[in-house]
Amino acid sequence: MKNYIHKILLLAALISGCKKYEQFPVDKVTGNYVFDPLDSAGVNAQSYLYGIYAIVKSGHNRVGGDYLDAASDDAVSSQTGSNIPVTLLTTNAVTSFNFPGSENYWEGTNLSQAPSSSGVPDAFWAGVRNANIFINGIGVVPVKGGLSNGTTTAQIWRSEARFLRAYFYFELVRRYGGVPLLGDKVYNIEDNLEIPRNTFADCITYIVNECDAIKDSLISAPVSDGDNYRATKGAALALKAKTLLLAASPLFNGGNIESGNALTGYTDYDVNRWTLAAQAAKDVMNLGVYSLLPSFTHIFLDQNNSERIFIRPGNNSTGIETRNGPVGFQAGGTGNTSPTQELVNAFPMQNGLPITNPASGYLAADPYSLLNDVKRDPRFNATIFYNGATWLSSTVDTYEGGKSKPNSSQQQTESGYYMRKFMGDFEAATTYSNHSSDWIVMRYAEILLGYAEARNEAEYAPQSDVYEQLYAIRSRAGIAAGDDGNYGLTPNMTQAEMRAVIQNEWRIEFAFEEHRYFDIRRWKIAGTVMGQPRTGIFIVKNGASNTYSTVNILTTVFKDNQYLYPIPYNEVAKNPAMKQNPGW
Repeated sequence: MKNYIHKILLLAALISGCKKYEQFPVDKVTGNYVFDPLDSAGVNAQSYLYGIYAIVKSGHNRVGGDYLDAASDDAVSSQTGSNIPVTLLTTNAVTSFNFPGSENYWEGTNLSQAPSSSGVPDAFWAGVRNANIFINGIGVVPVKGGLSNGTTTAQIWRSEARFLRAYFYFELVRRYGGVPLLGDKVYNIEDNLEIPRNTFADCITYIVNECDAIKDSLISAPVSDGDNYRATKGAALALKAKTLLLAASPLFNGGNIESGNALTGYTDYDVNRWTLAAQAAKDVMNLGVYSLLPSFTHIFLDQNNSERIFIRPGNNSTGIETRNGPVGFQAGGTGNTSPTQELVNAFPMQNGLPITNPASGYLAADPYSLLNDVKRDPRFNATIFYNGATWLSSTVDTYEGGKSKPNSSQQQTESGYYMRKFMGDFEAATTYSNHSSDWIVMRYAEILLGYAEARNEAEYAPQSDVYEQLYAIRSRAGIAAGDDGNYGLTPNMTQAEMRAVIQNEWRIEFAFEEHRYFDIRRWKIAGTVMGQPRTGIFIVKNGASNTYSTVNILTTVFKDNQYLYPIPYNEVAKNPAMKQNPGW
């Protein structure tokens, strides 16, 4: 990990530390220094490529100190104030003028600007531009080595830059709809920058075609632990599957927020889009490279494990714990993230039955199954800190006046819950110790669940292979198979019933992984789920027993225009060809 950070920082040293180029813009440095025809080791070019990788975001407390899912129905921010980005997003308090910078990846640099002097710009457009610079320049570098199929190292690196460019486009498209497609051109200030947006369909086709074009010229697996962040064939195929699933989803496929507007989605519905998404996921499954890690918790802790497809490396640290851990412990924790009661209720029991099912064994008087023989889905314990949970050789006390909810001026949970996910195994410890904080951009469970979703939507009723993916995910989670081997699922469900199950499985499997925020949009259900107040739990301790009641903790607002982000006002004002999204 230190090696990775060193490589990213090396480019900054190369640029800022060489007086020969200080009088030139950075894009001039790129042509004359980074892409050196005498550099047979490709040191400078490789360092530049590392800088493009660095534009991929880590989601840990990314949005103003919060997880993006705190702007969904899964959590609220524990931070207080008038300018908390996730709260602004979830209460519709944003405009094209003031969209939160930590979630505004359009601005930061424009299409004609060179990379920042650090080599690590923020905006995805800067990533596209830097990738184009690399794609155009790498051909002159005589770097040695390559793959057994004849692909040279320079071609591998070029394909990695194309993958990153396609990924940046994906991130832009799912936020804005159709965006300008720049091809390989590197725009400069003297160029005509009145570039219009391409259609949503054009963008999806472009990303998919790029993934197809590069998949066989990427490494099949990381060469060593030190380069486990690099794009692989599996990552290209997974990005294709992720893109096609987005494209097939109701928001863009039949549910366009502005009928007939090709920028905001397809102008028709086509069930074949689901079939294409299913096949793309199946292509990843057929690689035989990935598998579900037996331990759900350790997906996020064990580096280079079989479930990870593409990551954004992080440092070994305790930052996740100190920002999100429950208050009231000497080891520290400010509890930034407050999971909602809605998320808590989404987790079934260990027998796989939802808590609303009378046969599940759920007891309202023992909601966290501390005394009950029938336990909750183990993912619940791995995701949520609740009253009575074990932590640091003690218990989390979120009853009123408890050490983790002291009702003082100290920042603390708003909901009666704290986020547990991504943290180390510190239940029996007394202090925190450093562990991996890698951010997983894509993992294998996403492919399985995406396949199940697409297959369910493509058929009149769920087929056996849909059930099989859910069985695999639930089995790994620790849900009991049961006497019927159905892991708590009802046989012979209708398409609509299976859809509800799959959507809930996305929610609990990928909580806080930047899925729920976008899922409720692509399913076009955000208007419904965000139209209800966010709730938490209010616990009063009475001797050895507790009483529980739900309380409203935040009133959220969602309008149809929020399904897509606004193009920043400055971009529309200076470019007459740039059309704004509806309602902004």
